Amino acid sequence: MSRDDEPSYIDYEAFLDPDFSATCFANTLVLATNNASDTPLDLSTPLSRVLFDVQEVDTHIDTLTTKSALPLLEHTRDHAESSGRILAEVEGQVASLTESYKTLEKEVIERYEIAEQVRLTAERLVETVRLGRAVARCLMLGRQLEVRMSEVGGVGSAKKEDHRAMVRSADTILSLRQIFTNTKSGQEGEGLDKVNAINTLKNELVVPGERNIASRAQQVVKEFSMSSLLSSGQTSASTFAQTEDTKSRTTSALQTLYLLSPRTARTTPESFEPTLMLTALQDYLQTSLKSSLASLARALTQLPQLERTLLEISARCQNIVALQSLLSSTKPPVHPLLSGASQPKAKSDNFLQPLLAALDTSSLPSYFWRSLASNMAPRMQEIMYKGGVSARTLRSNKERVRDAVRECVDRGSRLPGEKGGRKGEGWEREAAVMVGSVVGGIK
Repeated sequence: MSRDDEPSYIDYEAFLDPDFSATCFANTLVLATNNASDTPLDLSTPLSRVLFDVQEVDTHIDTLTTKSALPLLEHTRDHAESSGRILAEVEGQVASLTESYKTLEKEVIERYEIAEQVRLTAERLVETVRLGRAVARCLMLGRQLEVRMSEVGGVGSAKKEDHRAMVRSADTILSLRQIFTNTKSGQEGEGLDKVNAINTLKNELVVPGERNIASRAQQVVKEFSMSSLLSSGQTSASTFAQTEDTKSRTTSALQTLYLLSPRTARTTPESFEPTLMLTALQDYLQTSLKSSLASLARALTQLPQLERTLLEISARCQNIVALQSLLSSTKPPVHPLLSGASQPKAKSDNFLQPLLAALDTSSLPSYFWRSLASNMAPRMQEIMYKGGVSARTLRSNKERVRDAVRECVDRGSRLPGEKGGRKGEGWEREAAVMVGSVVGGIK
């Protein structure tokens, strides 16, 4: 029933307003039935008004429910019947879905769980097999390294020295190094650092073995000598076999040091620096220079020893000439960790080029004589400054010293066993520099 059918003085719009406030409504009602200045206020009238409104609303509700009881009951009955039919239909669908889920769970989910377990097992088996193969390969290479290191022989070994075994040992060490550094996911060396046998192999064999092989190769370079000059000024004819053996041993040592030189993950053939090899060669040159400088400075204060000392210096320079010839004819070996079809060509074709670049010189004999001359000048000034018998002897034998130094440079600028001067190959310039550094200081 609408309010139009039975008019009511109740302001339904006010009560239905979303912003309705009971406090504001009560305050308005009190002020409408009282004077604001009255004391005390009369609350019985507004309270009666509210109670009357409540009774009016209650009457309306009772009237509406009485008149609409039958439609309400019919509506409730229809709603209950509809709900029953929907519930029956839904229960049937739920039962069907439950049965389908059970079938799905049995045919798919349970099989998937079993398949997932099989997949996980297979993955772990593959990982175990991969790790086992890597461990087996490392142990095989470790055994190979032991054999090859024993083949090196030499001092303290019953076997004759096999210098080529140093290169073979270096190859094996590089193979092991490659495995040990490839530790990223999916690479051969992944997880090897957690295997005790591999850590033992690395710490007790590979690292000491690499150090031993490098030390042996450095010693061979340090002992390089092909000059046959004797203290008497004559030569001793070395056999062809001895000469070739020295060349072969030194070549193997240089190749070993080249291979064992450290590299980084981004190193390419163009940027690779054989630091171990260069350091060994530079040490060899510095040792020759220091020995020559000390002996020459001592001999100039004791002239009877000068001839023998200059002969020894010539022999050292002949060894350097022979070393330069050997380096120029020796090509770098294929580096297992740098080789590849997609990589550029190495920046040097022989071992001499990187050494000359490191020393900033055009030839090793020139570097030897000029370095010796530059260090001799202050030594000569010191000798002449001290004066005494040595200084007077040098002044009186100045021409003899000049000829002896010049002959020393001439003799030392030849290859071992070669006779005659080396005209046209720059030895005269080096002789002039040496003579100037020694004789120029005799005043």
